[in-house]
Amino acid sequence: MHIRFLVPGNVRHGSGGNKYNAKLAEHLTALGATVETLTVDGDWPVGSPADRQRLAQALDGGTTVIVDGLVASGAPEEIAAAVQAGTKVWIISHMALADHQDLEARALVSATGVICPSAHSAAELKAKHGSLTIHVARPGVDRAQIAEGSMPPHIVAVAALLPNKNQTLLLEALSQVRDLPWTAALIGTKDADPAYAGEVGAAVERHGLQNRISVTGELTGDALEEHWHKANLSVLISTSEAYGLVVGESVAHGVPVIVRQGTGAVEALGESGPGAVWDPAEALAEVIRSWLTDAALQKRWRSNALQAREHLPGWETTAGIVLKAMTGLPG
Repeated sequence: MHIRFLVPGNVRHGSGGNKYNAKLAEHLTALGATVETLTVDGDWPVGSPADRQRLAQALDGGTTVIVDGLVASGAPEEIAAAVQAGTKVWIISHMALADHQDLEARALVSATGVICPSAHSAAELKAKHGSLTIHVARPGVDRAQIAEGSMPPHIVAVAALLPNKNQTLLLEALSQVRDLPWTAALIGTKDADPAYAGEVGAAVERHGLQNRISVTGELTGDALEEHWHKANLSVLISTSEAYGLVVGESVAHGVPVIVRQGTGAVEALGESGPGAVWDPAEALAEVIRSWLTDAALQKRWRSNALQAREHLPGWETTAGIVLKAMTGLPG
């Protein structure tokens, strides 16, 4: 089976969507598909007429095309035309668009099929656009070495520095537990929103936490693994999250996670409780303080994370679900 995979050219950092797309392409290939990944430049999610023309040309290249929703959702005419011409067009919608709902609805209806990375994101799409047939293919997780942890405890927040990721709120909470021993690292690109990244840096200084918190920029490979290895706790308190790949990455290292209620990260955390679900009505600082001061709580969260680690799905499971959906096979 030949698959052309179209991804956005205007998201250049290691976003969850980009990681999902790359892993899906890799494991579809491992299952025997021939995958051709093309980057579609443009000011997505809508793009200029020239951007949409580039998309139309990319859609006219094979019997099966997977298109990232950030590209597809603003171009319903191009999606519909490709399907009419005989191309099977599958949209991977990582997260519903905040704007352009009419365009998104028309694109989703025009597509051959829709794939979401979580039941949470699928429910968001259905709430906005009504009845849709959506296949849920949750992200897989790569195996990882168990974190050793640190003394004092080391807290990591692995996410691009973006307002949605709420690093400034985390810094405010950490400033309220400065009487306790800990260190922290904010690990994510500073380039996606330089103005907000500047706010984060200024907040570290304003709270006088320069010696406690490192703002590392985006890390990969051994540099990222070094932080995971010494981590005791991970925090993902985004205001919206389709799933939260970093939750699985945390658990793969045996590191418990605090996630935000009402986001897809709760689904990623699962029912085994390798961490906590934070309700914004509570004080985040108190949740962190409880963990820092309660050895039994730390031990329980760690134990839950280690148990959950043994049951994490691999990316081959994700790819298998997608391949079955596209080929019309049951299951």
